[in-house]
Amino acid sequence: MDLNMPLLLTLCCITTLSLLQSSTSSRTTPSHTSSEFTTNVLDVSASLHQAHQVLSFNPDLLEPTNQEETQLNPTSSSSSSFSLQLHPRETILNEQHQNYKSLVHARLARDSARVNSLTMKLQLALENVNKSDFYPTQTELRPEDLSTPVSSGTGQGSGEYFTRVGVGQPAKPFYMVLDTGSDVNWLQCEPCSDCYQQSDPVFDPSKSSSYDPLTCEAQQCQALEVSACRNGRCLYQVSYGDGSFTVGEYVTETVSFGGSGSVNRVAMGCGHDNEGLFVAAAGLLGLGGGPLSLTSQIKASSFSYCLVDRDSGKSSTLEFNSARPGDSVTAPMLRNRNVNTFYYVELTGMSVGGEMISVPPEAFAVDQSGAGGIIVDSGTAITRLQTQAYNSVRDAFRRMTQNLRSAEGVALFDTCYDLSSLQSVRVPTLSFHFGAGKTWSLPAKNYLIPVDGAGTYCFALAPTSSALSIIGNVQQQGTRVTFDLANSVVGFSPNKC
Repeated sequence: MDLNMPLLLTLCCITTLSLLQSSTSSRTTPSHTSSEFTTNVLDVSASLHQAHQVLSFNPDLLEPTNQEETQLNPTSSSSSSFSLQLHPRETILNEQHQNYKSLVHARLARDSARVNSLTMKLQLALENVNKSDFYPTQTELRPEDLSTPVSSGTGQGSGEYFTRVGVGQPAKPFYMVLDTGSDVNWLQCEPCSDCYQQSDPVFDPSKSSSYDPLTCEAQQCQALEVSACRNGRCLYQVSYGDGSFTVGEYVTETVSFGGSGSVNRVAMGCGHDNEGLFVAAAGLLGLGGGPLSLTSQIKASSFSYCLVDRDSGKSSTLEFNSARPGDSVTAPMLRNRNVNTFYYVELTGMSVGGEMISVPPEAFAVDQSGAGGIIVDSGTAITRLQTQAYNSVRDAFRRMTQNLRSAEGVALFDTCYDLSSLQSVRVPTLSFHFGAGKTWSLPAKNYLIPVDGAGTYCFALAPTSSALSIIGNVQQQGTRVTFDLANSVVGFSPNKC
């Protein structure tokens, strides 16, 4: 990689009150730090090298593990522990981007659509809007609608992390989007009236002995927000608020968790008409808190995941009913009575460089109407904070990085830097604070990220006009996040991938 650009600063020009940077002639970071605030080291050279590599990554070289392809006999035991592999989106989908900047802009566009979808879901729940204003009702969702193509109006994209599960008997493996922000599980099915391109063959129900359509009177059918009947069979539709949707038959199937077991009669959508932000994946695993989510159906006492860096070719695991790591930083899990899908956490504050940020307590709290609060979401990339809270955090970060050369903002990022001449740099720590003095401190690469291949880095948080704040997956990278459903606790365990 070519980093031969003009030297911005030398060590002799930096005062002890400034952040320390290493020069291009040294590949090590100074051990002494500023006496004013705490810092983390950002390895600029390594992250740029990885950014360049992801552009040439060949998904065809990604070999499934034995665990992914091995299927066991079905078991319905809710006490079993299940484990699945997780992969970043770029290691599955063979997209062509001209450069890393183009890739970043595509990611941020998908992320904005994702956030709009989540905020609309909450808004509809809080306002108790008549769903018929937005979605077909049970009588309006006609059987012939299954073959009617609808234009999404959004750019094509997909979830950021995929997991590989087996569906049917005999089990066929499929890459599915991991989504803690939705409940209904579904995958594309033959015959397709309108299916997007996916990396696996489309699921063929006729080749599965465990495929079983649900009747309109079934409890699972009654729990759908939007459903209809055709010849006594349950039809479903899920719309995601950003124009994405899936329509088809609601059925039960056997779902296999690699080499760790399988569960019979999991309710899921068999989508014959699907469009939107799901390109490459065969469908979606809903891990939200609603009754139709996978976690609820298998009666999981807990689930956890560790998200590897999206620019890496590595994978990690999604686990059900496994023990929470003993070194977890824990936060109370809160639930919203108006929308049971989302996982809220009780955040007491944030700090930059070890200094607590002055943010009103209500900025992260759920009010009596159910608005506000902060959720942990696997599908949102960039953490969104209410504007007032974001401005306070950003201003503190800017104040502590005045010695860094600033750069123009990029997309939704308003705080960027030119680090092109540096091998590594010390930046202020960013931390989330929870009750009982618990603190989750992020590594520098989780909040100062490259946005091109030339050394421009941006502070990877953003403001939102919505009352809902979101802890995104860029901030979660490298941390095992455990949703301890039995004890209503969320745990954060760094370096447990």
